[in-house]
Amino acid sequence: MARYSPPSLRCFFRCAASSASRAVGSGTRKKNLVFLGSPQVAASVLDKLLGASGSPESAFQVAAVVTQPPAAKNRGRKLMPSAVAQLALDRGFPEELIFTPERAREESFLSALKEVEPDVCITAAYGNILPQKFLDIPSCGTVNIHPSLLPLYRGAAPVQRALQDGVAETGVSLAYTVRALDAGPVIACERFSVDECIKAPELLSMLFHLGSKLLINELPSILDGSAKDKAQPQDDSKATLAPKLNSEESWLSFDEEAKVLHNKDGLGRAQSCNS
Repeated sequence: MARYSPPSLRCFFRCAASSASRAVGSGTRKKNLVFLGSPQVAASVLDKLLGASGSPESAFQVAAVVTQPPAAKNRGRKLMPSAVAQLALDRGFPEELIFTPERAREESFLSALKEVEPDVCITAAYGNILPQKFLDIPSCGTVNIHPSLLPLYRGAAPVQRALQDGVAETGVSLAYTVRALDAGPVIACERFSVDECIKAPELLSMLFHLGSKLLINELPSILDGSAKDKAQPQDDSKATLAPKLNSEESWLSFDEEAKVLHNKDGLGRAQSCNS
């Protein structure tokens, strides 16, 4: 997996970008989509995007994948690729177009991304802060799948915090990425009723499943620019924050009310959006 774009690979990236831009029909080029994500819930989104891009009528092609670097896992502490990287490799995606920068602000990574010439970037639980230099690259912007009804639960653990609060309804939002945390204009959202028995990992998976369907439905408007006209600014006065859970919050104290204990139990061993 590519950590940077050495000179010997630059021709490869130009050729890949050119291939991604070939005609869908006469006179129409496919738009280049770059996907950023890391955990299993993000891999499910990439899988659907790769499937949709293979359709003859598709207006886009996945031109590159960006994910977290391999991490030491299991007892042997062997370096393993992220779930997104593994899915891409399993689907036969070119290894040279799977980028794993430590930080998205790395100049070598930004240079490699420019070589791909992305029209749009899609993020789903990527887990890395995107600098303005990154956001300036895709002509159609960067769009994030966020598992909450924004402006509620901005941050790394929206699903866990929603369950902790005992909400009866949550959802998933498609929003443009800006420098402020999860504060960009919302393109579309999908509501979801919360069963009192559902656990965070299951809910997270369901919301990203809904989010991927929502994304594929909205991609034509994102790519032709009309989504920017219909996107609604968030009401910052209604924003709530969803910071990552700490270890102390996982402890159950039976001095607490039954509802509090029930809500904590629903958190399960969930992934945060930045894991």
